[in-house]
Amino acid sequence: MTNATEREQERIRAVNRVLHGACRPLRILRTVAWAPEVKETFLAQGGRELPNVTYAAFDPAPTIEAVREARRQIVPVTTIDLWLDRQANAIELSARMLAAVGTSGFFEYGRQLYGEPTAPLRYVPITPLDLAQSVLDTIRNLDHIALNTAPPSYHTAEEVAQSLGQAVRAHFGDQAPAIELVDRLSANALATSRAIRIRQGARFTDRDLIQLLHHEAYIHVATSLNGQAQTDLPLLAAGHPGTTRTQEGLAVFAEVISGSIELDRLRRLADRVLAIQMAIEGADFLEVYRYFLERTDDPDQSFENARRVFRGGVITGGAPFTKDLVYLLGLLQVDNFIRAGFAAGRADCLHLLFCGKLDLFDIPALCELYALGLCRPPRFLPPWISDPRYLLAMLTFSVFTSRVSLESIVDVARKLLDSAPVVRMPADDGLTD
Repeated sequence: MTNATEREQERIRAVNRVLHGACRPLRILRTVAWAPEVKETFLAQGGRELPNVTYAAFDPAPTIEAVREARRQIVPVTTIDLWLDRQANAIELSARMLAAVGTSGFFEYGRQLYGEPTAPLRYVPITPLDLAQSVLDTIRNLDHIALNTAPPSYHTAEEVAQSLGQAVRAHFGDQAPAIELVDRLSANALATSRAIRIRQGARFTDRDLIQLLHHEAYIHVATSLNGQAQTDLPLLAAGHPGTTRTQEGLAVFAEVISGSIELDRLRRLADRVLAIQMAIEGADFLEVYRYFLERTDDPDQSFENARRVFRGGVITGGAPFTKDLVYLLGLLQVDNFIRAGFAAGRADCLHLLFCGKLDLFDIPALCELYALGLCRPPRFLPPWISDPRYLLAMLTFSVFTSRVSLESIVDVARKLLDSAPVVRMPADDGLTD
């Protein structure tokens, strides 16, 4: 190894350390969180008054100064330096966004980080709003189909904690996160690298448990632990808004590939995009809450959905939190990246997806960093990557069908169905019209 290479490696390590330090004060969800009393008061008043929400002040100065220090060592020309520059930009925007909580500035910075519903995707002339509407239209076309399945059986938080604990210990060994039952939590469950917290009193179906395991544990916990093992690139342990789209896209893809996702889940993800657009156009919290209430007839769930849209933003409308755009967008991008990686025979890139908290556009830089000996391979992989037989079969079938014109085949099938009389099946036998 030459002295020049060693100096370059040390420069990259040094910039990583500085940017990792700059990330430490950034606790996005904690900063924009609402006190549990806000929901209790709102529902006790019958959902007729705007919530009264306050936020702690956030000082962006230390983060901005650290980013400035890092930029003195970044020359955004090479692939690696362009990666470092993107991280610096995302970290600075995140700090400025948190400093603007409760104001319209929060939305202005947030839209640069997470996007906005009417902004076309990079390289594709489709907007998040188009994508969400397409999902909802597709689901609406299925409404005439009665899924005569038995009602799901529910499990208590304690039962889920026990099952989840066994699964994560089997997967992560001595690095498995603790499973904690807590009295107050805005969601049914929430994961960090150290713990998966489950709300006492919450109920879970079998699919909920599988979804929780694949989304929170096999993706979010795994990428956190893999990132923490990157001693030369500590930035990979620091999740920030610049990596959120890919991280959530991976997590939702894990729900799809594990068979735990349901239409209601896709509907919720799409509805949130429409609700964000409503808020941008001026709808206040009450209007968005009622929008969800019409769809769920569940005041508690409707409050939580509306809270996700307005946390950190302006309750009276015009400036929401746009983070929830990333789930469907991330799913679309991750799905296409995995398909492309499969078609190109690039298992190396598919594995690097899990080496820490990253964005898809970071992959070329991470490949170079791996060649320099700075990026370590991920220790923890989701089961569908470590044993990819089902994934490969699914992708093979997908590639096969994409190369065949199916219109005439579907036409024949439709005519067959039109000529077949409707048969009433017993309630537990599946699909009836």
